[in-house]
Amino acid sequence: TTEIYTLSLHDALPILLLLIWNGIFSKEGSSMKTLLRGGYVVSGRGCRRADVLIDGEKVEMLGHIPPELAAQSEVVDVTGCMLFPGFIDAHTHFDLDVCSTTTADDFESGSKSAIRGGTTTVIDFACPNKGESLAYGLNLWHKKADGKCYCDYGFHMTIDDWNESIESELDAMFDAGITSFKMYLTYPAMMIGDGAVYRALKALKTRGGIAGVHCENAGVIDARIAELKASGLGADVVSHPISRPDYLEAEAVSRLLRIAQAADAPVIIVHTTNRASLDEIAAARRRGQTVYVETCPQYLALDDGVYYDPDFSSAARYVCAPPIRSQEDSEALWKALRRGEVQTISTDHCSFTLEQKDMGRDDFTKIPGGLPGVETRGEVVYTVAINENKLSLGGVCRALSENPAKLYGLYPRKGVIAAGSDADIVVYDPGASHVLHGADMLSKAGYTPFEGFRTNGGVSKVYLRGQLQVDSGKVVGGKMGEYLKRGKCAL
Repeated sequence: TTEIYTLSLHDALPILLLLIWNGIFSKEGSSMKTLLRGGYVVSGRGCRRADVLIDGEKVEMLGHIPPELAAQSEVVDVTGCMLFPGFIDAHTHFDLDVCSTTTADDFESGSKSAIRGGTTTVIDFACPNKGESLAYGLNLWHKKADGKCYCDYGFHMTIDDWNESIESELDAMFDAGITSFKMYLTYPAMMIGDGAVYRALKALKTRGGIAGVHCENAGVIDARIAELKASGLGADVVSHPISRPDYLEAEAVSRLLRIAQAADAPVIIVHTTNRASLDEIAAARRRGQTVYVETCPQYLALDDGVYYDPDFSSAARYVCAPPIRSQEDSEALWKALRRGEVQTISTDHCSFTLEQKDMGRDDFTKIPGGLPGVETRGEVVYTVAINENKLSLGGVCRALSENPAKLYGLYPRKGVIAAGSDADIVVYDPGASHVLHGADMLSKAGYTPFEGFRTNGGVSKVYLRGQLQVDSGKVVGGKMGEYLKRGKCAL
């Protein structure tokens, strides 16, 4: 330093700039900590008044922060706000080629949309096609995601082929931090048959892995579609839910659970929609089986009346599989959440523009199935849960943060605000209520299924590993998302 002072300003300037570049004089390069003061920390057990001290990427401590540490910190006033662990969305489909098109959101727009809504981690589905290796699918999804994400991310691996070669790749998947897999009982391009499901579940169990399964009865659905088209209803959006009734989902749930019973393996029922399926799950649990259950905001906050809008575009935007069900089914899901019988709320974010949805104007089976939701999940769930006394703050935290972290091998690094955990924190401001409009969304879908929904409060700030990514509801950070190698289920 003495030598720098003896140089002329002209000679010293490059050195000073280099020092600044390396962070010596910058705030990021200093030992400055961040203190979130005045908030209420939410966990799966409830809510308590506590300050949170962040040091680098980690939570250093919470509760009463000693004055000497507070004096060394940047103090952020979050008085009256709820501090949730970063939300985890364990069911997204970004940059997916499907239905002769590609989802509107790639990993850049999808993860930016996610972080704005308080989701600091997504787990997307790597989807090799039939005939492709798991390694090919993993490498492809890394190419899609790496360096493009505003939030942290991991992958499930889809199993849409089952043979000795695929089974031989499982150990490499676990080494790569992929401990959860996806299988389908519907969609011919992706389903593998009951016998293969059985063998795959046994192979995963021996390694400590777990599978999430899309449950619908493919054969009967296809037969009903043919009947509807033959009767002249092929262009009616309402034919979509008619072709895929709740009991055909429940039948597939029952069949999967009997296969899992034979394999003596745990399973996850993804995007569960209805009471009949919950009844089948309850029966399996009474037999002693381990079954985890996921549902989605569209099944909790909407009902099947959305399909009866006479305007094609207004109805088609809600086409997803399984379809949105009745109000009675929604009530059953909320009750199951309160009882702990449904563990997680993910989105199944699979976004298409209204122009893409229009591909099915003359044939409802050609409407790309899926909804945007990763940006609105936290606010929609919080609002319905609190406004209608459906779920406690602790229950919201368990469904959005804690349980997915435990289920998918990320806890306690993620899913909790505790000393040593990643400083992924959602500052939820009860005074930031607003109305959801598709025009305001960062998703490239261009619409939201919750158009006109008034929130109770809103996501104000979001920290990802200690860095401010969202401020006053606006994304202010960059593509700092990291790939997460995950452990095994601990729920």
